[in-house]
Amino acid sequence: MANMRGIHVVSVQDRTNWRRLNGFAGGQSGGTGRDSKALLQRAARAVMAFFLVIAPLVGTCSPARAQATQTTQEVVNKGSNGLALTPPMGWNSWNKFACNISEQTVRDTADAMVSSGMRDAGYHYVVIDDCWHGPRDANGFITADAKKFPSGIKALADYVHSKGLKFGIYSDAGRLTCGGRPGSQGHEYQDALTYARWGVDYLKYDWCTTGDRNAQEAYALMADALRQTGRDIVFSMCEWGSAKPWLWARNVGNLWRTTGDISDDFGTKKKAHDWEHPMLQLLDWNEPLWPFAGPGHWNDPDMLEVGNGGMSTVEYRSHFSLWAMMAAPLIAGNDIAHMDEATKSILLNRDVIAVDQDPLGVQGHRVAQNGTSEVWVKPLSGGARAIILFNRGDTPAVIEATDSHIGWPAGVRAEVRNLWTHKDIGRWAGRISATVEPHGVEMFRIGG
Repeated sequence: MANMRGIHVVSVQDRTNWRRLNGFAGGQSGGTGRDSKALLQRAARAVMAFFLVIAPLVGTCSPARAQATQTTQEVVNKGSNGLALTPPMGWNSWNKFACNISEQTVRDTADAMVSSGMRDAGYHYVVIDDCWHGPRDANGFITADAKKFPSGIKALADYVHSKGLKFGIYSDAGRLTCGGRPGSQGHEYQDALTYARWGVDYLKYDWCTTGDRNAQEAYALMADALRQTGRDIVFSMCEWGSAKPWLWARNVGNLWRTTGDISDDFGTKKKAHDWEHPMLQLLDWNEPLWPFAGPGHWNDPDMLEVGNGGMSTVEYRSHFSLWAMMAAPLIAGNDIAHMDEATKSILLNRDVIAVDQDPLGVQGHRVAQNGTSEVWVKPLSGGARAIILFNRGDTPAVIEATDSHIGWPAGVRAEVRNLWTHKDIGRWAGRISATVEPHGVEMFRIGG
């Protein structure tokens, strides 16, 4: 038989000839003592030949065999996908529209993101959340709900792209999504390929109906599936923080939820759903995780509620400021096409957005607390600092930040800018204080 890679493959004829040469011709059942001794010598030489020739060849296969036994998690964890080097910004349909989403709503939102200036301010992703799905076809490929999306997802993605925006979509690591539509479990590579063919740039991947599935395995599997498509797709892990993804997902996802869902409330839980939580609760859950965030891997305390009506303008301003301070993804969740001027002024505050998008990528955190008065600090590129004086309380409070809070030695001088009045207010001289309204913030940039 042919010689492959230097190894002779033994044929039936080869084996017959070997038997004849070594005294095993058909019908021969024995031999003399000398024949037996010669047979043993030939057998010993054969064994020695195996160890000298065949065994080394087998040994050369062991590294490849070891590589082949690597898990998907190990392969994915070797390196990131290189995306989302600053926190993603965009819009998601869920907080305002939930399952009442349609192709027309998405098109109107994309139009409004351009006309309102949101695109130019950095909001690039238009993300459809749950309930866009139709059934799987006969070959297992996911389809869109034909009534809600009559033109199909590919045509919708093309429209979003034509506006200079990027397109995102939603799925789930379980058999069903949270809204009861087909999930991706068992179809990960198939769905990833479909998304890539449609032109998807962002995937939010939820955690409903997963049973006893392992989160690390499930998210690594979809991360690998997305990478195998060859298309750059930001991976947003919506696992709610149950499996502490900040400990293991640095190279798996670009952002991971650290909390349950946000509700449109400042500090009091008003809704009966146990999975929804007021803004302050999510803030307190996310804040201690600041050491785990950085370029390409962000803590996500859920999307913005700015403009949805459950909080006051003052509270929404605090919400937006604190999310920016935590280098959180700024994913608007309101009706962009019909937002009022107060909402627009918050979402389009470029001074605050610049804090969120600072390329140093450090998550800010609380450095001092006295009752309901707090000081937050975020290091910025070039040695600058962002400072928030935050009043959780129900009455005005005088709050002060000093050199020790921001980590500067005494005597440093730097320009100070108020990020909500957009005015330079003098030079830093070791401290800054302000009277902060109830539930409000004063936000400053020092230096830079």
